[in-house]
Amino acid sequence: MGSRGQGLLLAYCLLLAFASGPVLSRVPHVQGEQQEWEGTEELPSPPDHAERAEEQHEKYRPSQDEGLPASRCLRCCDPGTSMYPATAVPQINITILKGEKGDRGDRGLQGKYGKTGSAGARGHTGPKGQKGSMGAPGERCKSHYAAFSVGRKKPMHSNHYYQTVIFDTEFVNLYSHFNMFTGKFYCYVPGIYFFSLNVHTWNQKETYLHIMKNEEEVVILFAQVGDRSIMQSQSLMLELREQDQVWVRLYKGERENAIFSEELDTYITFSGYLVKHATEP
Repeated sequence: MGSRGQGLLLAYCLLLAFASGPVLSRVPHVQGEQQEWEGTEELPSPPDHAERAEEQHEKYRPSQDEGLPASRCLRCCDPGTSMYPATAVPQINITILKGEKGDRGDRGLQGKYGKTGSAGARGHTGPKGQKGSMGAPGERCKSHYAAFSVGRKKPMHSNHYYQTVIFDTEFVNLYSHFNMFTGKFYCYVPGIYFFSLNVHTWNQKETYLHIMKNEEEVVILFAQVGDRSIMQSQSLMLELREQDQVWVRLYKGERENAIFSEELDTYITFSGYLVKHATEP
């Protein structure tokens, strides 16, 4: 090979060394990264298109502290200082727009009653009030007394029918509760009464009488036929209601029946009085 050929070979070697220099300088860096990836469990996945676009965007995006370069274009989506100043939103006073007061609405329905609360504490005694006016007069007090005592001066003989013993002598007749015409005591004050009947028998004749309450025979006064006359008596207590009647009846004449008396003396008496009023405890 001549000198010309050697010169060409040398020129070719220099050209090849110059072209492969940058490639050889990157080989150790790539080998180091490969060693780091082999040290981990899993190699990182290559970034997709969106991540590469974001990295490219971050690369060329200016920092917050730096001003915007005058020669670079800006996009509306880029953060940072706005190119246009913010305009204040006008505030409206709502009270100025308040209208006139409306009419009163209808009354609503009554709500449910609440639970009854507990009784409160007793209050203090109030001041004494003024004396009231006099009331209307009350009803007249009813009498709680009743008493009578009557006698007969004429003898009495039985007949073929019952006879009411009529008395002709009045000893006591309080408030005229005993009727001398009918021979009966009329109860106007209800309560418990005591009654007593006394007669004189007739020789050789029977004595047979009843003390009656209304139309009911209550007690009997009886004496058998005897050679001499005697005084015979009967007494009892009765509980009477208003308008009850008490009287003495001579038995009818199935046999000779009589009671004795005369004008000079009183041999027959009938008495009664109130012991306890019905309203008393």
